[in-house]
Amino acid sequence: MTGALWELFFKGVWITVQLTVYSAALAAAVAFGVGIARTSRLRVVRFLSGAYVEIFRGTSALVLMFWLFFALPLLGWQLAGVWAGTLALGLSYGAYGSEVVRGALGAVAPAQREAAIALSFTPWQRMRKVFLSQALPEMMPPFTNLLIELLKCTALASLLSIGELTFEAKLARLSTGESAQVYGIILVLYFVIAFVVTRIMRLAERRAKASVGRAPEISGGLFSRTPAVTGTAAPAAGGGKP
Repeated sequence: MTGALWELFFKGVWITVQLTVYSAALAAAVAFGVGIARTSRLRVVRFLSGAYVEIFRGTSALVLMFWLFFALPLLGWQLAGVWAGTLALGLSYGAYGSEVVRGALGAVAPAQREAAIALSFTPWQRMRKVFLSQALPEMMPPFTNLLIELLKCTALASLLSIGELTFEAKLARLSTGESAQVYGIILVLYFVIAFVVTRIMRLAERRAKASVGRAPEISGGLFSRTPAVTGTAAPAAGGGKP
């Protein structure tokens, strides 16, 4: 591989990371907004938010990307490929994320709400200090999975001639004719990006648990560090003193 080809790969990585960050930011905003709306006491708010989830969860992100890039200009709106890809991925994964938010908020004990009302918390204070603070640690693992899926789906943007990793790999393959080597390299690059994202999200999960006084779970995942067990072992059931 020549230096020029490696420049193509690094350019593709940079565009892929940008597309992932932009789409994830939009998806997070949509997920929390729609997820909280799904728990509203107003039936019309629940209906509209539920309709959004069903529509965007039930349609193809690729078709939505094509519609935003090729069909929207017919209505007088022209979007650059990067923004068409960002909107399509952000809106689609925001719908999935909203169900994560709704489920985590629903798992908070009802007694917490009653205690917050007894303390004269406003609805916003109840949501921010009670519900979201306790539900956020439960959201992190499924959010990590969705973020990894979003990262991999950025490859769809190559069909809009966006210079992300998959698109640059196609150019590299045409230049060298080495399909196995080129696509092997981008497999490794996608894995590296996904691994870094996973480690960042696990760190965020530990901090979210620490903020509510919960000990982090011991993970046996890839390259994870298992803390040493200290102290004496618990006696066997039914056993007496040694």
